[in-house]
Amino acid sequence: MKAHFTINGEKKEFEFSEGEVLLDLLRRNGYTEVKGNCYLGTCGACTVLIGGIPRASCVTLAAQVVGQEILTVKGIGSIKHPHPIQKAFAEKGAVQCGFCTPGAVLTAYALLKNNPSPTVEDIKIALDGNLCRCTGYIQQIEAIKYAIELIKGGK
Repeated sequence: MKAHFTINGEKKEFEFSEGEVLLDLLRRNGYTEVKGNCYLGTCGACTVLIGGIPRASCVTLAAQVVGQEILTVKGIGSIKHPHPIQKAFAEKGAVQCGFCTPGAVLTAYALLKNNPSPTVEDIKIALDGNLCRCTGYIQQIEAIKYAIELIKGGK
């Protein structure tokens, strides 16, 4: 089957099988920033935003999101022009192995879009679906708090 998708603001047409999950479609088409791990929807490594909502792409059928806006971590910033959340994660040591980072960054991005002044508890709840074995979450929480300052200060 063939269908159109909007990924990181660009219209794309991909061919895929009926039962193919979005993670596999994205990675097969060069979106390697979306990480695959559990294929159960429990680790958050494959998180993308679909219509602004964080979703596990490993358990989302590609056919379910035809025509919807899909955002990967590369859609919010780049190495040369990072989004404040990406900058904050790097500066606050919230990236170690980096495997969970794209999903955690996108989860933070969605949180701050909907709630620009979250409490620490709000941040913890948002990050709940993103497993990290390296940082222990404290750095991620600190990074999100710092990102709020960067966004508000326009830094």
